[in-house]
Formats: sequence, structure tokens, C-alpha cells
Amino acid sequence: MNKIWIEKYRPGNLDGIVGQKVNVEKLRSFVRTGDLPHMIFAGPAGTGKTTAAMAMAIELFGESWKENFLELNASNNRGINVIRGHEDREGRMDGMVSVKDYARIMPSNARGFKIIFLDEADQLTQEAQAALRRTMEIYSSTTRFIFSCNYSSQIIPPIQSRCVVLRFRPISDAEVAEHILTIAKEESMELSRESAEAVADISGGDMRAAINLLQAVQYSGDHSPSKIYEIAGTAEIKEFDRALILALEHMDFKKASEVVDRLVIDRGLSGIDIVRGLHAAIRKSDIEPLKKTEAFMAIADAEFRLVEGGSDKIQLDYLVSRLVRIGSNFN
Repeated sequence: MNKIWIEKYRPGNLDGIVGQKVNVEKLRSFVRTGDLPHMIFAGPAGTGKTTAAMAMAIELFGESWKENFLELNASNNRGINVIRGHEDREGRMDGMVSVKDYARIMPSNARGFKIIFLDEADQLTQEAQAALRRTMEIYSSTTRFIFSCNYSSQIIPPIQSRCVVLRFRPISDAEVAEHILTIAKEESMELSRESAEAVADISGGDMRAAINLLQAVQYSGDHSPSKIYEIAGTAEIKEFDRALILALEHMDFKKASEVVDRLVIDRGLSGIDIVRGLHAAIRKSDIEPLKKTEAFMAIADAEFRLVEGGSDKIQLDYLVSRLVRIGSNFN
């Protein structure tokens, strides 16, 4: 039976987690002691927060980990009912297990506690978080809470003060590329290092996105970097570099705007895609600091106008014009 690769290659233990060495060491120490505090896992998507929680549960509880680990996605139901329980109009429960109901159940393991993992916990309302704080206090002897979020600042201070915060950083391109090459080898897939680096570049530190992209590329028949960028619906950074060189170094609006137009027509990129691609290219470039600063300000201005509903064509021409002017001011 075919399996989605992000599940097929999800690590079953802490040793298999990529790019989070410091956090893995902390979690491993909790496993060694056989106990753990309430925790907040904060960081971008695809950096291993859910995987780390599951891997730790497997190492703590062994084969019975599923009976002692409850995963809830707070974004599915942001209100207080996900904490206290759901009732329909007649007062009947709708079948979904609430945090409070699960916390009441005695753990079925020798550790003496179970784990509730709340994914996207920063999406919970203030009221729900306040109710959750009380549940944490009442059932702290038999239940440990792990909150997964993008921004720990969105968790109310009373919950933050009761938790150890682990910050998950974006996974480096080198670590993503190495892991992608390992998976490709397991799948008997011919993939060059350059192609693995293209996958890493596109994923931006998100391992889940990288593995999904690799699976999409698998049956394309062409595993070259250019094909990978095409499948991902984006462009190689060298194409953005070319537009920057023409605008900032040669002050050639016509040729620079033609490069941008081809990205829209041939690649199907939106204005936001191009603005963000130019931003990434500038960050990686060796442009002199003051010129780079001015270019960032122009890009930020264009992105704001696009988000507010500005025309892609007009705003992209505006951005190229700004970059050309910046180039002329420094020459």
C-alpha cells in the first residue's frame, strides 16, 4: 500500500529528528528521567514539533503510546468547547473528546501520566486558554500538556509560566538536502545533489514541504533543478538575480522588466511570488549594504501595496523602476 512520504519517513524516535539537536537533547533528558514538564513547542511549520512530541511519547510509553497520547488541532475548533467539551442543541456531546474529558482519564502506563498535544495552540481564543489553565492545574499529576504553536507570544502568560519553552528553528538547507538525498536513495530515485539543494531552497527550512515536493517530483521523469522549480511553481534564484543585476547594476528598466514579465507569463508567478523571490535573492547577494537596504525598503513597499489589492503589473513595474533608481543613485 502506497503511503504519503511525510508519514512514511516520520521518525519513530528522537534520534531520527533532523536539525533540532539542542531540543532533542532536552527531550532525551526528560525521557531518561521518566518524567516531563508541561511544554511549549514554538517555531515555523515543518520543523519537527509534532514529530518530536510523537517520538518522545513512543520512547516514554512504548507500544501503548497511542493510548497515552492525545493530539488535538486547536485551529479546527478555537473556542472553549475544545477544552470543556462539545454539546449540540439538545445538550448531547458531539462525540469529540475534549481536553477536560481526556485529562480526567487515569493513565494506562507505569509512568503515571499521559500527554495531551495541542497543535496550533496559538489559535485558541483567550477564553479557551484561560479555561485550559485551570484544567492544567487540576490534572497536573496525571496529565502533561504540550502546546505547539508558531508564536509563543500568542499563548497567555499564565500558561507560558507553567511551561518549558522549546524553540524549533527552520532546518538549514544543508540538513534538508542531506535528508532528501537519504529518502531518494531509499526510494531508488536518482537525484543529484544540485536537485536536492533545489528542493531545500524551495522549502525554506520546512522539512514537510521538502518531502512533499520530492514525492511530487518522483514520477516526473525529469529530476533536474529546473524541473523541480517548475513543479514547485516557482523560479530559480538565478532568474531573480538576473532581474536584480539588470536593474541595480545596469539600470536597464526595459530588460529587467522583460525578465519579470517572463516570470509572470512563463512561470505563472504572482506579484507576491516575484516580490518574495527578489527579496530572497537580495538577501543572498553581495550587494553593497546601503544599496541592499534601499532595495529592501522598495520591496517592502511593493509587497504592502500588493497585499492591499494593488495591480500586479503596475506594482511590479513600480518596483523595477525603484530598483533602477536605487542603482543610479549609487553609481
